[in-house]
Amino acid sequence: MRKASVALIGLFVMMSSMAARLLSSSSHPWSSKADQAVITKILDDQRTAWNRGDIDSFLQAYWHSPELTFSGTGGIARGWDSVLVRYKKTYPDQAAMGQLDFSQLEFRFLGSDAALVLGRWHLAREQGDIGGVFSLVWERFPKGWRIIHDHTSAVGQPK
Repeated sequence: MRKASVALIGLFVMMSSMAARLLSSSSHPWSSKADQAVITKILDDQRTAWNRGDIDSFLQAYWHSPELTFSGTGGIARGWDSVLVRYKKTYPDQAAMGQLDFSQLEFRFLGSDAALVLGRWHLAREQGDIGGVFSLVWERFPKGWRIIHDHTSAVGQPK
């Protein structure tokens, strides 16, 4: 009985220690102003590439891998090549692409090498403006931050 009590106390101490570490890490997130600035710069570069009609450069922010995923109204595209095809089919020319803007960016760092970025997108086009929301999962690679998953939805603009 005494061995069982000692084991339970040991387990309690270990679990308490783990809980304390988790609580302290959530109160001191991994976020870094420098990482946020880098990701913001990549998004600015994407916007610039889009607005000059350059989908290939726009996609440089994405992980060039068959494991990249994009979720949208057309379903799930898997792999960088499929995402490229999807973008070029949906936006065949500069008129369809319009002028892109991002707003209401929110950053949540999930660790030192992962981040979630939420925001709104808007395309100003002669054929009619469209916009919506996105969630981007970013991972830090040796070559820098890259989008590993993009979920973009068209929704009405806030009033």
